[in-house]
Amino acid sequence: MIERADVPTRGVSRVPGPGRTAGTALLAVAVAMSALTGCDSGSAPDERPGKPAVRLPPRHAGFDYQIGGGYPPPAGVRIVSRDRSDSPAPGLYNICYVNAFQAQPEERSSWPADLLLRDGHGKVVIDEDWHEPLLDLRTPARRKRVADRVNQWIDGCAKKGYDAVEPDNYDSYTRSHHLLTAADATAFMRLISRHAHGLNLAVGQKNTAELAGRRQQAGLDFAVAEECGQYDECEVYAKAFDDRVVDIEYTDSGLRKAVARWGERLSIVRRDVDVSTPGKPEYVRKVR
Repeated sequence: MIERADVPTRGVSRVPGPGRTAGTALLAVAVAMSALTGCDSGSAPDERPGKPAVRLPPRHAGFDYQIGGGYPPPAGVRIVSRDRSDSPAPGLYNICYVNAFQAQPEERSSWPADLLLRDGHGKVVIDEDWHEPLLDLRTPARRKRVADRVNQWIDGCAKKGYDAVEPDNYDSYTRSHHLLTAADATAFMRLISRHAHGLNLAVGQKNTAELAGRRQQAGLDFAVAEECGQYDECEVYAKAFDDRVVDIEYTDSGLRKAVARWGERLSIVRRDVDVSTPGKPEYVRKVR
């Protein structure tokens, strides 16, 4: 079952344009600078004595975002991101997409009721853009129970031969009506990152520039950024992750901005908002 096949990707409808102000960009840069002063952003948290090295994605490599359905990668592509239900692209660096912080609408009934985040009236908190219930990460016990389930999906990514995982909705705490915190998100990410590293999988930070300064605390190795060119956030990820950044732009203007400033350093692609497959009328893929 393809998780993102027939809905727009999160970077477009998640944040309206006016919400990304110059102040936001400056704050994000400050966060990235904090990351640099607090840790060596060039080292991966998986580099532990006696442990096999986790293979990180190459810098400035051809990239394709295929979470809406896999297809033969275009010439020059070295990195591909696909849904966990799909198979890796042979011979390339493969990132496995997992919706880790929210429940797919069609999977809501399969989650224990007490692991769905509820407000003071007992109503499930929903991400209205995607009709996805948020998962309850407020206590260590609940975080562990959610992680136990998500880690099974990560196990599947490893068995299929993926090189890395892309846990989506790291920023769900910002939609929780203050029921979840950044600390909750970081603690949960750390649980699944440790599990992934134990399987020799790298872990990508999906968006959430405001938490780039916590990348080592959360156990994150690289960034998967949506529209960092459009919203002037590429510098945040580039500094925090030592240029190990894959960026997806959804407009021509965003692509031009990203390529003009970061085209010689980051892995950048322009996709259509449905992340559709070739042959569909809405399919778009550009790199320049």
